[in-house]
This record gives sequence, C-alpha cells and structure tokens, in this order.
Amino acid sequence: MLSGTVKRLTGLTKPSAIVRPSLQCQRTFVTKYNALSASKTTRSVFAQPSLVSRLSFNKTALVSKRFGSTVVEKSATQVVKEVVTRPVVAYWLYFNAGLIYAIVVVGGLTRLTESGLSITEWNVISGMKPPRSDQEWVDEFNKYKQYPEYKILNRHMTLEEFKKIFYWEWSHRMIGRFIGASFILPGLFFASRGYMNKRVMKQTFGISCLLGFQGFMGWYMVQSGLSQALLEKPGAVPRVSQYRLTAHLATAILIYGTTIFSAADILRRHKLATGTFSQKAADLLNSPLLKRFRIMSHSLGSLILITVMSGGLVAGLDAGLIYNEFPYMGNGIVPPTSELWSDDYVKPEDNGKWRNLLENPTTVQFDHRTLAETTAVAATALWCYSRRLPLPKNARLAVNTMMGAIVVQVTLGISTLIYMVPIELAAAHQAGAMALLTSNFWLIHALRRVPL
Repeated sequence: MLSGTVKRLTGLTKPSAIVRPSLQCQRTFVTKYNALSASKTTRSVFAQPSLVSRLSFNKTALVSKRFGSTVVEKSATQVVKEVVTRPVVAYWLYFNAGLIYAIVVVGGLTRLTESGLSITEWNVISGMKPPRSDQEWVDEFNKYKQYPEYKILNRHMTLEEFKKIFYWEWSHRMIGRFIGASFILPGLFFASRGYMNKRVMKQTFGISCLLGFQGFMGWYMVQSGLSQALLEKPGAVPRVSQYRLTAHLATAILIYGTTIFSAADILRRHKLATGTFSQKAADLLNSPLLKRFRIMSHSLGSLILITVMSGGLVAGLDAGLIYNEFPYMGNGIVPPTSELWSDDYVKPEDNGKWRNLLENPTTVQFDHRTLAETTAVAATALWCYSRRLPLPKNARLAVNTMMGAIVVQVTLGISTLIYMVPIELAAAHQAGAMALLTSNFWLIHALRRVPL
C-alpha cells in the first residue's frame, strides 16, 4: 500500500528509494500536499514559465522535505535551464519601432517635397557622406540633370534649391542606415550574451532580413522615377511608381508591426513568468464574452491597413490635388461615372476597366475617401460596443486611444484635402495613420488570451 502511494505521489519506479514512513505521516503528507497544490502560489510556479529560469519542483523532494526521508536524488529541485529573454530586449525593439515610425514620416516628407529622386545613385558606404566642396555639389547636381525629373519639371532649378531636396533624401537614407545598425549590432550583442531565447532570436533575424529587403525596395522604387523611358512617353510625369511606393510603405508597416508585437509579447511573457500579470485581467481575457470583440478588432485592423495602402496610391499619383472639397467631389458625393471608369487608363490587354482603381487619380481618391469613412464608422461602432464589455484596463485604454486617433486622423485628412495638401498637414496626416495603426496593434495584443 505504501509503495503504491509513493509511486503515485513521487513518480518513482523503485519504492525502495524512500525510507518507509509511518501511516500517520502518509496521511499528513497527502493532506498538506493537496492543499499546497491547490494554493495560488504553487499553481503559478507549476503553470507559468519563467524567462530567467524554470524551477520544476520534484514531488520526491516534497516527501523528503516534509518527512525527513532519505531520497535517492542529488538535489531537492530540478532546475530546467532556459535561455533568458530580458525586458531590455523589448525596450530595444520599441526604440527601433520608434525609429521606423520616424523614417515613415520622413519618407512622406521626402515624397511631399519631391526630393526622392535627387540622389541618383545607391552607395551604402560612400553615400553616407554628403557633398562638401562646391565642386562636389556641382558634380552631384550634374548627375541629377541627366534624369527626367530635371529635364521635364525642374529645368529652372538652382543649385541652392537642389541642396534642399538633396538633404531630404539624404536624411531619409541615413535614418535607414541608422536603423539597420541599431537593430543588427545590439541584436548580435543580446544574442551572444544569452539575453534572448530561440523564439525571439528567430523573430529578430526575420526582422533584420526584412530591413535588408526594405533597403532594396527603396532603391527599386527610386529606379522607377529615373527611367529614361519617361522622356519618350507623351504626358508622362517623372515620379516613382505608385505601385512600388505602396509596396515600400507596406514593407515598412510589416517591419513596424512585427517589431511592436515582438516587444509587447516579451513583456507579457515576463509578467506571466514573474507572476505580476493581473489574475483579474487574465480571467477577463480568457472570457468567451470577448471572442466577438477580438474578431472585430482584427477585422478593423485589416480595414485600416487597406485604407493606408490606398493612401499610398493617393500619394504616388498626387491624387490629393484634385477635388479639394468635402464631402462632395464636384457636383455630387460621387464623381461622374465617366471619370471614375475612364477609357484613358485602359490598355488593350486589359479585361475591363479595373486599372482605373489603381491608376486613375479620381478613382483612387474616391476609393481612399470611401475606405476612410468606412474605417471611421467601423471604429466608432467598435468603441461603442466596447462600452458594454468588461475589458481589462490595458485593453480599455487601447480602444479609447484608438477612438481618439480616429477622430484626429479624420480631421487631418479632411483638412489636408480642403487646403490642397500643404506639406505640414499632409505629413501630420501620414503620421496620424501610423498612430492609428499603432493603437490598433496595441488593442489586438492587449486582447490576446492568457495561456492557462
């Protein structure tokens, strides 16, 4: 009987490994062990992994501790070593996310000031040094003169005017280089010192690869505006392809979102491991009442992303410079059908007039308006629905912040349009889009279930 009891309680296959205690000791152990297992402290030890190290208490050790039994074990606890993921890694990722936010805003300013084609070469190392002497500036200006933007639009540009657009593009590229260095070098340090576990190392390696791809996408975008074929096409505007610009923006948002979620996940896991995550919040997050709200938050995030991508098409086509009134577009809320589905944008190989959705400035602006209005209504409905739900404090703050970002963004969008896209308002509108995305990322992560 004692042998069977010890087997069940300790998991040992050899009952001789323990000195046989008295029957009263057995009963006392079973009572106290069950009470200990049911306690909140013990549940947190057994159920929550630690980011520093995981202590797996052996049942045999409990017998030894409580009855003074002789146990054939080398230690009272087994320490399962686990690679550390420290909170400093999350703060480092948040810092890089802030830099990505900044470079998206500077990239928008580069587009608004029409500076993106001022540097006609891509040199990772030598391109870090701007021209210093007058002769170097003249040489750089002469390179710019060889391309369509100067020949078609800027033939009267002076050297001083060229310096202004040069520094915008140079600053954009330098921030990109700084992001690469601030991500890769500290990442290697943290990995070599064991600050990250394998999962986080894989995530940061993936983000590093995306950063390299983003540098390629930036140059690939610039190349579309330097093509000499633009000189041969009647009515062509020397600017980067709206497709490549939108793809460049999409990659930046992908990197930004991945960095934000990775950092937030590290801090949450740390709280779970140290037992500082609120039990009340965990119970609310695991409640089935939030299932529908969670799905709606993800759906709203997808809608926001589509709206931002349509904004990239608007920027690429300068579509904000037409129909500068709201809510009307001309004589009505909807422009004439002949403008929305114009034959001017249809190519012989096309099956229908779908190209208007991507290349017709009127249609692109109308689509962006419609998507923005739909997003605002959906976000407001989600916020109203959230008032009826028992949300944790963090999720409540996130949804309120997102509602505030929606109000600000709609105001900026309408103001940018009716004032004919002034640089200050347009840049604020682009920054507002990133802020809205950030608040949605925050809400989505704050609503994630807590593992039991």
